[in-house]
Amino acid sequence: MTSGFSLLEDLEAKTKDMKKDEFLKYVVKKLNEINHYNWVGIYVIKGNELVLKTFSGPRETEHKIIPLGKGICGLAAEVGKTVIVQDVSKDTRYISCFSSTKSEIVVPIIKNGKTIGEIDIDSDYLNAFTESDKNLLEEVAKIIERKIEE
Repeated sequence: MTSGFSLLEDLEAKTKDMKKDEFLKYVVKKLNEINHYNWVGIYVIKGNELVLKTFSGPRETEHKIIPLGKGICGLAAEVGKTVIVQDVSKDTRYISCFSSTKSEIVVPIIKNGKTIGEIDIDSDYLNAFTESDKNLLEEVAKIIERKIEE
């Protein structure tokens, strides 16, 4: 596993070399290498919905399209702020993708003050996400934002 700083450096370098779709696949693959990140997806906003663009994890989710405002993903997109749920079994907004998921973090991708997509990460561990995860993923979202609108 690489450090957060080296991951950010790597992603910055790759933005120059890769086309958008290839880059997004690379991002989810690299994030999924972090030990407690079990499933990583990037959704983009199309109209009033979040549409799954790419993912890395053990299996595909059935939630490829999520209405804005629905679930943790829809909430994060609607409010434009990172949402961390340390125990999804205690949050009524949670839409279950995998029975093994215990925690979720959703980080909006924002351009010019408007949410254009998000990073969604599930973990099989309770209380999996720290302030360091939040900070790292918000920096990754900024890198994606610059690439996604090319």
